[in-house]
Parts: sequence; structure tokens; C-alpha cells
Amino acid sequence: MADQVMEKARAPRGAERLRIDKFTARRLELAEAALETLAELGYARTSLREIAQKSDFTHGVLHYYFTDKVDLISCCVRHYKAKCVTRYDQVTAIAPTREALLEGFLLKLAETLREEAGMHRLWYDLRAQALFEDVFRQDVTEIDKSLEDMVWRVASRYSELGGKQPAVSRAALYAAFDGLFQKYLLKYLSKDEQAIPDLLDEVRRLLPMVA
Repeated sequence: MADQVMEKARAPRGAERLRIDKFTARRLELAEAALETLAELGYARTSLREIAQKSDFTHGVLHYYFTDKVDLISCCVRHYKAKCVTRYDQVTAIAPTREALLEGFLLKLAETLREEAGMHRLWYDLRAQALFEDVFRQDVTEIDKSLEDMVWRVASRYSELGGKQPAVSRAALYAAFDGLFQKYLLKYLSKDEQAIPDLLDEVRRLLPMVA
């Protein structure tokens, strides 16, 4: 009898977890579908209704899963950046020399700027909004930290392969790389054909100096 009572008590909790998991999965599915529109329009020009008009989902569906566009944009960027932060991990894991690591890193860097410029633009848009809107700050701070860790993993492995230690702090290293990336992202979006080659040349000079 006691076992039956306990089983009944557990069942609703299990059902509740399943319901929550399905809800979260659906949010991620919708966020994935909305990314292209958000990357195209940016924060200021995007609304749930606008996203609905450019996707296969109704405004009512989006509003059911997201309280407002802030909720949706935060979910989108968190989802995207969660994938981004592992972009260079394979390079750092398999590169046998500093030269191989640098070239592998540069290859991935060029690839992400060329293929995902819109998403990076959305990230910088959201980070700028966090200076004015409290609602974005926690997400932006957490994402920024994960990106800082990503850059540090590359640089520290590069240093390790040379029997050295990075010459600068995590924060300084990230600021340098992030500043370069944002600068050349703007150039790339402005149709500057030298944006990617110039970025790679900058990083090729910078990394040996700091790591």
C-alpha cells in the first residue's frame, strides 16, 4: 500500500517534468526558427508579430511560448551562443603544434564571420541594449563570460604548445579579440572585401604577442 501511495505521488512530478521539458524544447524550436528574422532586423525593429509574419508560426503561438520580444530574443541569443562557445574546442584538442592551432583557429574565425555575420550582429545589438535595459544584463554577462572562456581556451592551449603562459589576463585577451572581431564584422557588413583577410592578419600578429 505504501509503495502504491509513493508511486502515485511520484507520477505527477514526473508528468510535470515532462511537460516542462516539452515546453522548453518547443521554445528552442521556435527560437531557432526566429533567428534569421532577428538577425536581419535587429532588436529595435523586431516584434513578435513581425517574426510571425516572416515565419510559419502564428503570433498567438509565439506569444504563448514567449512573454514578449525580450524573452524571445534572449532565448535565441542564449541558444545560438551556447553552440558558438564550443566552435574552437576541436581545434584546440587536436592541433599538435602552435602553427596548426593558429591556422585552425583562423579558419574557423573566417568561417563564422562569413557565414554567421547576422547572428554576430544580433549579439552585439543585444549587448549594447544591456547598457540601457536591466532585463538583458544577466544573460549578456553570462554569455560574455562564456565567450571569454572560449578565447582563453584557445590562447592558453597556444601558449602551452610553446611551453609558455599567456602574457595577459583573460579579460584583456578577450577585450582585444572581441574588439577586433567587432571592428571587422562592421567592415564585412559594409561589403569591405578585405574585412576577413585583414582580421586574420591582425589575429595572426596578435596571438603570438599575448600567448
